Amino acid sequence: MILFLLVLLAAVAFEYINGFHDAANAIATVVSTKVLTPRQAIMLAAFFNLLGAFLGTAVAKTIGSGVVDIHFVNMLTVLSALMSAIIWNLLTWWLGLPSSSSHALIGGLCGAALSTSKGDWSVLIWQHNGKGLWPQIIVPMISSPVCGFIIGALLMALITVCVFKVRPRIVNGIFGKLQIVSAAAMGLSHGSNDAQKTMGIITLALITATGSGAFDHLPSALHFLKVNQSAAKEFQIPVWVICICAFTMAMGTAAGGWRIIRTLGHKMVKLQPVHGFAAETTAALIIQVGSHLGIPLSTTHVISTSIMGVGATKRFSAVKWGIVHRIVWAWVLTLPITGLMGCCIHRVLFLILHTAQ
Repeated sequence: MILFLLVLLAAVAFEYINGFHDAANAIATVVSTKVLTPRQAIMLAAFFNLLGAFLGTAVAKTIGSGVVDIHFVNMLTVLSALMSAIIWNLLTWWLGLPSSSSHALIGGLCGAALSTSKGDWSVLIWQHNGKGLWPQIIVPMISSPVCGFIIGALLMALITVCVFKVRPRIVNGIFGKLQIVSAAAMGLSHGSNDAQKTMGIITLALITATGSGAFDHLPSALHFLKVNQSAAKEFQIPVWVICICAFTMAMGTAAGGWRIIRTLGHKMVKLQPVHGFAAETTAALIIQVGSHLGIPLSTTHVISTSIMGVGATKRFSAVKWGIVHRIVWAWVLTLPITGLMGCCIHRVLFLILHTAQ
């Protein structure tokens, strides 16, 4: 029971950090174009993150049951995965690097599961009935940023053709208002995809605890923690888990994430309202498709490459590729580093727990 409480605390901490870490991605463009003040943008993102978290559970089911074999998962596995993701998120936030909270959590879970199974690689679900790491994590990890760049560039080119003869002041006025809509859509998409990842982890912990008998002697007031057999097989997300994750992410969003906002909104490419609208609209559409299909996409990857694609239409040199180079390395390293950390953290916790006994 104590381990479960630690897992729940770590999950809430991860969701809060995810809120201010990835929310910066959702509002960076609308802040940098000065359409909204930072405070206004944060409140907008927090509200739509909250709303988006209630839109479905397909991504939560992928995280909780489609990445690793749950028969090899215990409380220590989940706790190690969360600790790995939290450490990586805080490190990249401190460095001002937009990295993926989704891939940090997935990498940590894979590494911790490998340690739990004593190096049995079959614990990782690579592909099963069209689901698994390959079709739902690896392929989208590559394809979604590419789509973000291409669609962002095409949408910006289309808009440029349509407003070619319109005065810049009028264009900025129109798209300044439209960017508020696109920023709201971006916040909604972020909530619908990212909040579900922690829902999946908490539900996985509930199923594990129930199956191991950790909840057998709970007082009647805490019976809501137990997961019945049918719910476990169908991986149903309890309503209270959805609520906790939704409100925690909204609170984290309200805390902001100024280091990442500066990297995305100012350092990478100089944006105007029309560019912000194109980038946010592109990213929101891609993420919503992913949420509908149960694919845990990286908000960071999609919005970053959408900004790159939009910026490249101004001129290729408008994108500061040195900053992009640092971001790409953070993307490439996220899965292996968090996987290694998840594995190491699990081994350390396992030794501490058994030494204490």
